[in-house]
Amino acid sequence: MIKNVIELIRVSTEGQAASDRAGIPAQRAANQRTAAQYELQIVRTIEITDVSGTAVLRSPGMQELLRLIESPKIHGVVAKEFSRLMRPENFADYALLQHFIDSATVLYLPDGPLDFASEAGKLLGGIRALIAGQERREMLRRLHDAKEAIRRAGRNAGAANVLPYGVGYSKDRGWHFTVEIEKVKRAFQMFLGGETSYQRIGSELNIPRQSVRYLMQNSIYTGWRVYDKRRDPSPEAYVPGPNGRQGYRRKMFRPADQVIRVRVLDAIIDEPEFARVQQIIETKRRRHWRSRQEAPNRYVYNGFLNCGDCGELIYTHAGADDFYVCKSRNPRERRQRALRGLTPCENKYMLRKKLEPKVEHVLGNMLCKPDFLARVVSGYNRSLRTSATATDQAVITATIHSLRGKRERVLETFFDGIIDKGERDRRVEEIDNETLAYERLLLQSAGPNKSDELDLDAARAIVEPFTQWALLGRTDKRKLLEALSPEIRVSRYEIKDLRLNLGVQRSDGYEGSHFREAASAPRGRDVRTPATRRGTGPRDARD
Repeated sequence: MIKNVIELIRVSTEGQAASDRAGIPAQRAANQRTAAQYELQIVRTIEITDVSGTAVLRSPGMQELLRLIESPKIHGVVAKEFSRLMRPENFADYALLQHFIDSATVLYLPDGPLDFASEAGKLLGGIRALIAGQERREMLRRLHDAKEAIRRAGRNAGAANVLPYGVGYSKDRGWHFTVEIEKVKRAFQMFLGGETSYQRIGSELNIPRQSVRYLMQNSIYTGWRVYDKRRDPSPEAYVPGPNGRQGYRRKMFRPADQVIRVRVLDAIIDEPEFARVQQIIETKRRRHWRSRQEAPNRYVYNGFLNCGDCGELIYTHAGADDFYVCKSRNPRERRQRALRGLTPCENKYMLRKKLEPKVEHVLGNMLCKPDFLARVVSGYNRSLRTSATATDQAVITATIHSLRGKRERVLETFFDGIIDKGERDRRVEEIDNETLAYERLLLQSAGPNKSDELDLDAARAIVEPFTQWALLGRTDKRKLLEALSPEIRVSRYEIKDLRLNLGVQRSDGYEGSHFREAASAPRGRDVRTPATRRGTGPRDARD
C-alpha cells in the first residue's frame, strides 16, 4: 500500500542552496531512494533555506510542515538525515518531536523509519537529537579553534567585509593599507587638532558620522590587530533572523588571558597619540560634549567644569543672566541623591560673567608662569616617587581568579533558571568592573617607572598656547581644552582643583582596542597649589 509522505529538504546557508552546490540535489536524490525502498509517495516538498537546525521551529517552512502532518492523509516525513529535521540546542527544541507524536507521523530516513510514538522511537529519537546537536557544537568548536590559530598567526580569519576601514588583506599581500587610509590619517589629525565633532569630521571626509568614532577606536592603525571580543557561545546570545533565518551571536569581552594582540602593519599613528585620542573620546562621552554649528554658545567652559563639592558635572542655565550650576541641583538628581542617602549639594548658581574670568586667570596667567609650572611638575614627580607602594601581586592574581570563578557561578545560576537575564547581566557587569579594577592594579603593581615622571620641558611646550589665551576666541579656546581634556573643579567662584592631561605616556601603556583610563594618564596632571585651592586672582576679584 502506497503511503503519502512529505519530503523535507533543509540547508543552513544560502551558499549551500546555490546552483553550483550539490547540497539540495543530494538530499532530493536520497529522499527518492528512501521513498522507493519503503513504497512511499512524496506528495509535497518542503524546502527550507538559510535556517539553522537550532532555529528550524521559527521558519515558515517548518510551520507549514507541522500543519500538513496533522492531516490523516499524511503518513510521514522523509529526510536524508536526522539533522535535517533539527539540531537542538536546548530542551525547548524537543517540542518539534512532540508534534510528530501527537499526529502519529513517522520519520523516514535512509537507515529506516523512526516512530517517535513507540518506546524504542522515543529513546532512539531523543538520542539521535542529542547527537545531532552535539555534532553542530563540535563543528562550531573546531571552526572556532581553527580561526583562533589563524588569528594568532597574524592572518585574517574573517571575510573582507569585516576588515577595518582603510585596511585590506589578501593571501598574496597579507595585511595592507588601501587608499581610504588617507581619510583615516586626516580624521586622527583633525581630532587631535581639537575638532571633536564627529559630524564635521565625517562631512569633510565623506564618512558616516556614526563610523568616525569606531574607526578612531580601532588599534589596528597603531599596527596592532587586537581581538579583545568574541562571539558569545551561550544559547541565549544567539539572535535569529526573521522567520528563523540565520542570525548572529552577540559579542562579549574576552578574558584577559584570551586576548590576541599581533603586529600586522606599520603604524599610521603612534601609541601615545592613539591613547590620547581614546582619552578624548571617553571624556567626550562621559562629559556629554556636543559640537554643533548652529546657535553659537556663549559659554566657554561648559563640559569642562565639575562641582568642587560633590564632583558632579557643572551644567549651564540661561535666564535673565547666564549661570553655571551643579547638576545635582536638578530636582531629579536631588531625589536620586536623597534615595542614596546623600546630603544636598550646597554649591550655588555661579554667574558666567564672574566665573569665567577667574578660570581664564588661572589658565592664561598662573599656568604659564615658569616658577609656578616648575613647582607643580616637581611636586607631581615627588609624589609619584613617594606615594607608590609595593602591591602583593599574588593576592591580586588570586582575587582576579576568584572573581572569574564567581562570574562562572553566576552564569551557571542563570542556566539553571534560578535568576533571569536582567539579574544575570547586572551581576556579571559588577563582577567584570571589579575584575577590570584589579587588572589595572596588577599592571601598576610593579611600582613607578622613571618614564612615568613628567618632563618640565614637555609641560612647558604643552601649556605654551595658553600664553595667548586672552586673545583666542571661544571656538579656539574650546578646541585647545578638548585636546587637553581638563577637569576643573569650581565651587562658589573658587577654582578648587585643576587637572590637565599633558599627554605623557605611562610605562604600563594601554591594552586592547578600547582605552583604559588608568593607562594613559594616571588621574591627569594635577595642578594643585595653595593658590588654586583658595581661589584665583586678586582678592578684590573674589566674591
